[in-house]
Amino acid sequence: MFRFERIACDAASKARAGRMATAHGVVATPAFMPVGTQGTVKSLSPDELEGCGVQILLGNTYHLFLRPGEELIRRLGGLHRFMHWPRPILTDSGGFQVVSLARLATVTEEGVRFRSHIDGAEHRLSPERAVEIQLALGSDILMCLDRPVGWPAPRAEIEAAERLTLRWAERCRRRWEDSGLAGSRALFGIVQGGVDAALRRRSAADLAALDFSGYALGGLSVGEPLELMLQTAAGTLPLLPEDKPRYVMGVGRPEDLLDLICLGADLFDCVLPTRNARHGQLFTSRGTIQLTHAAWREEAGPPDPECGCSTCRRYSLAYLRHLFLSRELLAYRLTTLHNVHYYVDLVRRAREAILRGEFAEFRNRFYRRREI
Repeated sequence: MFRFERIACDAASKARAGRMATAHGVVATPAFMPVGTQGTVKSLSPDELEGCGVQILLGNTYHLFLRPGEELIRRLGGLHRFMHWPRPILTDSGGFQVVSLARLATVTEEGVRFRSHIDGAEHRLSPERAVEIQLALGSDILMCLDRPVGWPAPRAEIEAAERLTLRWAERCRRRWEDSGLAGSRALFGIVQGGVDAALRRRSAADLAALDFSGYALGGLSVGEPLELMLQTAAGTLPLLPEDKPRYVMGVGRPEDLLDLICLGADLFDCVLPTRNARHGQLFTSRGTIQLTHAAWREEAGPPDPECGCSTCRRYSLAYLRHLFLSRELLAYRLTTLHNVHYYVDLVRRAREAILRGEFAEFRNRFYRRREI
C-alpha cells in the first residue's frame, strides 16, 4: 500500500521530513529524483545511482512510450526489471514533452494528437491512455495528464489550461480506480494556473477535493522569473493537503531546492545535475565550477573536498578538465556521478537538519558558504 507520513516539521519554517512507502521501498523525504529519460540516468548504472544515495527515479512516459514502447517493457517484467532498478519509480504523464518536443501537437478536450519527434509518426495521448501507459511500465507513482503552459501567456489561455487539467485529472482518476491497482500504485494530481494566484488557489482546491495520493506543482520553471516561481510556490504549497506528499516538478538549482523545502515541498526532479555535467559544470559546496576554466589546469585537489562521492575521492580537477577537453566519455560519467551525488546528498542533509530542528541554520550556512 502507498502511504505517506510526516515525521517532523521545522519550527522556523514550513520544512518537513516525511516517509513515503511504495511497493518498491520507502523514500525518506524531502527527496530528489534524478531524471531517467530513456530508462537510464545518462551515463550512470543503477549500482552507481544507489551508491549516490538515490532513493527514487523519474521515468519519462513520452520517451518510453515512443521507444521501445510500454507493451514491450510490460512483457519484459516492467520498467524496474527492464532497467535493473529495484527502488521506486515515478513516471511523468508525458504532457510536457508532447507540447515541448512533438511537432504539430493539437490539444483537444479528448487529449493530445501529436507527431513523434523521432520519426514523425502520429500518436494520440488521452488522460486514460497516459494512465494505462504508466501502469504498463509498472510505475510506483503515476502522474495525471496535464496541460502545461509556458510563460508568459494570456490569462485566458492559462485559465483554459487549468480547467482542462482538472477535467483530465478526473478522467485519470477514474481510469486509475478502475485498474484495481489504486492501493499499490499512487496517482498524483498536478496543480496548474501559471503565476496567477487565484487560478492556483482554485486548481489546488479542486484537485484536493478529488483526494489524490499526492499533489504536484506543474507549470513552474517554464521561463518565469525566479521571484515569481518562489512566490507562486509559497502561495500554493500551503493549500495542498498536509498529509499528502507535495512535489514541485522540474525545479531546479541547489538553492531552489532548499528554498522550496523551506516552503513545505517534499519531492523534486530536475535535469540540471545531469545536463550541466555533460557541459562541464560541477555543483559544489562553494558554488559551481566550470571545467573549461584555465584555473583548474594544474589543480591537484578534488572538485569538492567536502564531497564523499567516488569522483571527489579519487580524481583531481586537473584530470577531469583533461578528460572533458579531450571529449573522453569518462568525463561525462564522472561529472554526472558527482552532480547527482551532490543533489541527493544536499537534500538528505536538509532532511537531517529538519529532524534535528536546525534547518534554518543549515540553509543559512549554505548561502553563507557560497558567498565566500
